[in-house]
Amino acid sequence: MKLVVIGIGQRLRGDDAVGVEVVRRWEKQHPETAAHPEVHVEISELPGLQLLDLLAGAQAGILVDAVLSNATPGTLHHLTQDDLASFAEGAGSAHGWGVAETLALAETLGQDDLPAALVILGIEVGQSELGKGVSPAVQAAIPSAIQVLQDVVSTHLRA
Repeated sequence: MKLVVIGIGQRLRGDDAVGVEVVRRWEKQHPETAAHPEVHVEISELPGLQLLDLLAGAQAGILVDAVLSNATPGTLHHLTQDDLASFAEGAGSAHGWGVAETLALAETLGQDDLPAALVILGIEVGQSELGKGVSPAVQAAIPSAIQVLQDVVSTHLRA
C-alpha cells in the first residue's frame, strides 16, 4: 500500500466530525482517486493507539482531523509530522489523546513500520458538544479541505 488516507473524528460531537466528513465527501467527489489501487481509505472515530495499526505498512499517510489551537474555527492547518510537535504545544486534537501523542509514543517505542511521509490536514474546531452538528464556520471550510486533500493525495501518487 502506497498511501493511507484516514478521516478522524466523532460524528456525534459537533465540529469534531469534520475529519470524517471531509474524507467521506472527498471519496464522493474524487472517486477515481479514492479508489486508486495504491490508496487505502479509513474512517476512525476514536483511533487512539489503533491509529498506529491503520498507518502500519504504508509509504505515506494523510490524516484529516479536527484540531484545537485557538485559531479561528474553520482554519485549515497543513502540517507534517515535524510540524506537529511544535503545533501541539498548547494545542491538540479535539478528542484528548490525539495524533501528536500517539505518534510521539510510536517514536519512543521505536515502531518502524509507520509511513516515512505523514501529512496532517487539521481543521480548527469551534465547538464539540455531544449531539450538535458541524458549525457553519467549519462547514464553510470543508470544500477547501477537500481540495487540499485531493492535491496532497495526487502529489503522493505522482511521487
